[in-house]
Amino acid sequence: MKKMIFAPFLIMASLTIIADESVADSDLELMSLYGGEEFISIATGVTQPIAKAPAVASVVTAEEIEKIGARDIDDVLETIPGLHVAKDSTGYNPIYTFRGIYAGLNPQVLMLINGIPITNLFQGDRNLVWGGMPVQSISRIEVIRGPGSALYGADAFAGVINIVTHEANGEEHFEAGARYGTFNTKDFWVSKGGSIGDLKFYGILEGQKTDGFNEKIKADAQSLWDMFGGTNASLAPGSVNTQRENYDARLELVYKNLTLRGGLQSRNNAGDGVGAAQALAENNRLSSQRFNTDLTYDNKAIIKDLSLKVQASYLHTTQEVEGDLVLYPAGSTGPFFDEFGVPIFPGGFPDGVIGSPEVYERHSRLNISSFYTGIDKHEVGFGTGYYYGDLYKVKESKNFGINPSTGFPIMPGDPVVDVSDTPFVFLEEDERENSYFFLQDIWQFANDWELTAGVRYDHYSDFGDTVNPRFALVWSTTRKLTTKLIYGEAFRAPSFVQTRAINNPLLLGNPTLDPEELKSYEIAFDYRPNYDLILNVNAFYYEWDDIIQFVSDPGGSTSTAQNAGEQTGHGMEFEARWSATERLKLIGNFAWQKSKDRNLDTDAANSPEKQLYAQMDWQFSEHWNLNLQANWVMDRNRAGGDARSDIDNYALVDMTLRRKSLWRGIDVALIVKNLFDEDAREPSPNSDFGAFIPDDLPLAGQTIMAEIRYNY
Repeated sequence: MKKMIFAPFLIMASLTIIADESVADSDLELMSLYGGEEFISIATGVTQPIAKAPAVASVVTAEEIEKIGARDIDDVLETIPGLHVAKDSTGYNPIYTFRGIYAGLNPQVLMLINGIPITNLFQGDRNLVWGGMPVQSISRIEVIRGPGSALYGADAFAGVINIVTHEANGEEHFEAGARYGTFNTKDFWVSKGGSIGDLKFYGILEGQKTDGFNEKIKADAQSLWDMFGGTNASLAPGSVNTQRENYDARLELVYKNLTLRGGLQSRNNAGDGVGAAQALAENNRLSSQRFNTDLTYDNKAIIKDLSLKVQASYLHTTQEVEGDLVLYPAGSTGPFFDEFGVPIFPGGFPDGVIGSPEVYERHSRLNISSFYTGIDKHEVGFGTGYYYGDLYKVKESKNFGINPSTGFPIMPGDPVVDVSDTPFVFLEEDERENSYFFLQDIWQFANDWELTAGVRYDHYSDFGDTVNPRFALVWSTTRKLTTKLIYGEAFRAPSFVQTRAINNPLLLGNPTLDPEELKSYEIAFDYRPNYDLILNVNAFYYEWDDIIQFVSDPGGSTSTAQNAGEQTGHGMEFEARWSATERLKLIGNFAWQKSKDRNLDTDAANSPEKQLYAQMDWQFSEHWNLNLQANWVMDRNRAGGDARSDIDNYALVDMTLRRKSLWRGIDVALIVKNLFDEDAREPSPNSDFGAFIPDDLPLAGQTIMAEIRYNY
């Protein structure tokens, strides 16, 4: 199968070589094809032209982010070939789906901010109360499609997303802006940069507040319990709960070789989507307070031919509930039925079924890395590091289960009971340690050939050792064509909810889990026939083993996490970027993938098998710019056993009209998302009882925003 996939690309490379043999471009002309924004560092830790980097990678700059009218990083990531942003039912959190690798909590993707992971221990994702991330502080977003564990360790699995914030470069700068639009959505930001002597600084404050869109779902989990229990408690049909109030602050200070960063992400009054248990509730509100800081010493030449980078970082993150979290609304019997399907509490819970879980974590990292260039034609990188993660506090209050004070069941109508610091809490408090060492060599063994080989060893305190290698051969086939052959392995660490969940009536953790594993093979071509046109195409094949799934326990109603799943996938991605004129740029990409669940012998679920993206950016006069983009999401399959028809395809069209220098330093814009008010939906999960949200998860309809910004 792999030979069949790669053969057409080998033929294409051969034909291109023949066509270019007579071309006599100079090396200087070659380098002029790469602008300063076409460089990437996350592929190796060394800054390289993206065409020469040993990875299939994309970079989106702040200028491009502004042109498409993005408010959140998800608006940007949906433009990347082979990457689709789906939605989780709880909180409408993003599920970043690379190449058919889909999981509800999305721990198979590593997100970095300035190269530092923000993975949480509880779910293994960014945070259950994520709330999005605004874009005004962002200088660029770098994305690698494919594994990166040889450099970054755990969770650099299906892909790596690195968010690079604006640096303190010493330039005097001030910017302020605001937006207002549909659903009472309000954004603001203010930033300032400059220097005081040798000290450079940059700071920004951003705020977002919205009532959330009003798209409705027809039925929910409570609709099903109403059928079983004879109740009428469901709030469906009803609107999803997506309101939020966010505040983000970032500060960077640079003094010679030292950089100090600090960040705050405050999430308040956040809605729970279609409900934590896929049942609508009226007043559920969540919050999260996340604080990070890091100190970096970076000396490019501490001695001859040797660089040194030392970085220490700290992240504190919380997942909190404002008031009570209603899992099932007032009058519900909850999912409590005996073996004959008869409700255990036939009168229902007068205040609804309440369960309010809260989690508090702290993460500390120390990393040391170095690159040595004193060996001819080699650039050797090596480093070591230590991570300590502590899920130090778990809180829970609920009105069901066992009352730890009496030892008897909590009955409907009883007050909510705090079970924190008792054996009846939903999750064990625990910690995780990780120490690692990596080695990498970039070897230019011939003028046009470069081999990157690397390996990383990780030791974890809870599941042991793992070794992950990678190899990438980059061939400058001609002055216009680069060919890459890439092999990589990756692992995904089990989350604490998969290893330490207890007292859950449905799902139980398993402390003996192994990490998930991935092996990936890629071939890629970067072709730049002239200064105005870039063509990229790649093909891939992967094997995903030891997938962690919750498997039904014999003779019981619970399911326990097991390394039970296996999946393979293959596909291709194509991207074109054409500067048709000085003022007109066209971008397009197409991704196709076919992934198979090897246990069920069925197509893998939920990921789009085809994606098509097109963008036109047109500066039609000196001060006016029009950006149009369209995104088609197609051919998503249901999970095995899901009797619903396939998920509907959709196409979203966005428009941004921008006027620069309306007055001195003032720009204005009109941003319209989902221009034609398409009924677009992301897949809702299936269960042993069927789909609780049968008509899937609706996305926002037409959204209109007006923007004003001032630069000085």
